[in-house]
Amino acid sequence: MPASTVNEIPFRDQMETPLVGRAPRLLLLGSGELGREIAIEAIRLGAEVIAADRYAGAPAMHVAHRHHVLAMTDASALRQLVETERPDAIVPEIEQIATDELVHLEAEGWHVIPRAEAARATMDRERIRRLAAETAGVPTSKYGFADDEEGARREMKRLGLPCLVKAITSSSGHGMTVVRAPAELGAAYREASEHGRIVNPRVMLEEFVPFDAEVTVLTLRHYDPAGQIRTTTLDPIAHLRPGVLYHESWQPAAISPSVAGQLSHVAQAVTDRLGGLGIFGVECFVRGDRVLFSEVSPRPHDTGLVTLGSQWNSEFALHARSILGLPYSGPELTVPAAAHVIAGVSTGGNPTYGGLSSALGMPGVRLFLFGKPESYPDRRLGVAVARGSTITEARQRAEFAAHAVEREVGVGRTLAPGRESPDAPRRPIARWDARRY
Repeated sequence: MPASTVNEIPFRDQMETPLVGRAPRLLLLGSGELGREIAIEAIRLGAEVIAADRYAGAPAMHVAHRHHVLAMTDASALRQLVETERPDAIVPEIEQIATDELVHLEAEGWHVIPRAEAARATMDRERIRRLAAETAGVPTSKYGFADDEEGARREMKRLGLPCLVKAITSSSGHGMTVVRAPAELGAAYREASEHGRIVNPRVMLEEFVPFDAEVTVLTLRHYDPAGQIRTTTLDPIAHLRPGVLYHESWQPAAISPSVAGQLSHVAQAVTDRLGGLGIFGVECFVRGDRVLFSEVSPRPHDTGLVTLGSQWNSEFALHARSILGLPYSGPELTVPAAAHVIAGVSTGGNPTYGGLSSALGMPGVRLFLFGKPESYPDRRLGVAVARGSTITEARQRAEFAAHAVEREVGVGRTLAPGRESPDAPRRPIARWDARRY
């Protein structure tokens, strides 16, 4: 049975004006690059947006109507913020949130996106895996859990090698290690227990599946024009992680109709169990004609950054529309597009970007620089999104553009407001040449 629809955002057919009227008010809990795009799309639809995060200058704070800095794992601080701003919808965008307090707030009548229990379940790998495998009944890889290194070693022997050791609460690959030999288990356990989104001795172990493709199925729960809640799945997105962090994605993924049908079934089964409104990123492994559920994010997904080029309505536009209670008729038509991460290479404040003439000197490319105030190695500072006549061409263009900028990423002096940065020496511009690819 699908989750209850109690306390859903109401269907909306009218809007007022932000600040001077009673426009719907969204409180973003987490204001990173995904939150920034949500804020932009919500503002376009007439919403009032408040951005909150643990640090000042987070990307969504650049565009929101106002912002707050607080530790969102502090339940009392989180409650005070909600009671001060009185939002129409509380929109979690990261994992480090006092989710138990969200459950209490929802019970008092506040709207949490997609639902408080869904936010809590999907931020906990154990909860969501058990919901998917044991409640929704979708196929998954073999898995287990352990509270200490000894228990992790027992689970490793049961699952076999290689296997994955993951933090219970994490995202984007943080706190995850592939274990290929017994001697690697100790370091993997420490990585998972100490370097996830929160410190937690309990970890998840999972069999290593030699998959053909790792895909994300963006799944939208929304109102239709008649005010009925529907579930729409979008074209699967393929992605690569050279290490454990998201690095590249493209849409549409090259999969058979049979696999596409299985992916849609798995995504709808899991998200209908979670309930609520908004977009979900459902991650699955594909091996041959077999589909295995991996995990789900109850918000726009990092691999979905490609939809900024591949779809008329990006995942952020769809999420904003749904959580505001506005209707949607889909699914989206897609064109071949790819996204490639621009990562930090050094540590420091005021990240600087070069290579822009090279990156933007080819057709079909857009750059999204996130404006994060600090850089460190492998931190996601931006993304290049490109269209092409084929997926191969789109991936080549996105990679070229991202690398053109990434080679020139540095850190600069943090200057006082209104001060111009000193001129930097100019380097020769690398020109796009399709003959090289």
